[in-house]
Amino acid sequence: MQRIMVATDGSEGADRAVDVAAELAKALGGSLSIVTIGGSLSADEIRQLERANETIGDVLDALSTRTLMAARERASRNGLAAIEVHAGWGDPAETIIEIARRDHIDAIVLGRRGRGRLAGLLLGSVSQKIVSLAPCAVIVVP
Repeated sequence: MQRIMVATDGSEGADRAVDVAAELAKALGGSLSIVTIGGSLSADEIRQLERANETIGDVLDALSTRTLMAARERASRNGLAAIEVHAGWGDPAETIIEIARRDHIDAIVLGRRGRGRLAGLLLGSVSQKIVSLAPCAVIVVP
């Protein structure tokens, strides 16, 4: 297991996943690929966009860059040197799985959302989809 990928959205759960992925990659002497998937904005982010007169694409790029750089910094604090970052667009689960296949990833690490069991059953979740469909091992960090 040499190629570890972690998906982040900048949340606390994703930060824990970045820590676990960095520790795993370091322990195995492997590399870490950090990905974030854009595609939606919060109401607060939309208000900021309207005030700044920026395009949605510019805002999404800036948010993705900020998320990736924070995750890279967090992973590098664990002493890991081989770190790549990638931004993707579209359905998060599908895009993460596509990147894992394309890059021959050995394991995906991601946080699970804090929504309840009923909401997860009704709405599905990124982590549930990835666990079910990924072409490699998946580690879900609570």
